[in-house]
Amino acid sequence: MSKSKMLAAPPPLVIDDTNISRAWARLLLRVLDGAGTEVAPLVLSLSGFAPDGIIAEDPAVRQALDRLLKHKRRLAVDDVAVTIFPHRLWQMSRGDRTRLFTLYRATFPRWQAMNRKANGRGLYFERMIMYGRGPCDGNQLEWILSQFDSRMGVRRSMLQATTFDPGRDHIASAQLGFPCLQQVSFEPTAAGLVTNAFYATQQIFDKAYGNYLGLAQLGAFMAHEMGMPLARLNVMVGVAKLERITKSDADFAPLVAAAHALVTSPGAAVAQPVIAAVTAGAAL
Repeated sequence: MSKSKMLAAPPPLVIDDTNISRAWARLLLRVLDGAGTEVAPLVLSLSGFAPDGIIAEDPAVRQALDRLLKHKRRLAVDDVAVTIFPHRLWQMSRGDRTRLFTLYRATFPRWQAMNRKANGRGLYFERMIMYGRGPCDGNQLEWILSQFDSRMGVRRSMLQATTFDPGRDHIASAQLGFPCLQQVSFEPTAAGLVTNAFYATQQIFDKAYGNYLGLAQLGAFMAHEMGMPLARLNVMVGVAKLERITKSDADFAPLVAAAHALVTSPGAAVAQPVIAAVTAGAAL
């Protein structure tokens, strides 16, 4: 194909919000109301975190989504989020990250055995702290935090953790459910910590909301350990796709109604399909 006949790639869809439910609802409605079942690429950015790292949610959307996920025999939002950050274990650890890591290592085999089909290749938090090689016995998060705490002016490129491993993940399978999340980076700024996550693909229906929640909890944990607030979460997705449910599925109705009500409420921001700087000083 000649250059003159090549189609221009679509600009990214940028969603910037202070409510995780509204951000996800805006993405869902964009796909449902448009042609096709994909958004490529997507940049979703969340801010407005409370001092303890919690971000606002809408109970109507969250409950409608969890009910539909249960009906379709999919994982609940919290069950997806825990693959990225075990928030309950962090609460049990009472601010002691060494205890958190110890508890996770001890319980990981049991979590994996609970759903061997889905988790046989690992979980995201497991890859972050039990990578299999590297400093701190493969605990990438401990390495990041120990280096950040040890001196001023640590190089910014050091503050990243990978979940994708070519040695394990470059295989020729037609379908591979893990890992879609490739990497997470952490950027200290004057406003607080900015967390950036990179996905090759993402499932909008049964994974995206839980992904955003788990990443927000991971960011809040890292911000706590770095002694600063969580300022922003940026999620960059190569292809966000609606699969495992059809647009015309009648079971969608309650969730779509809740999403419409939230998105059209006063003060709801509008997603823009333009290239934009999501936050000053935070590289995507």
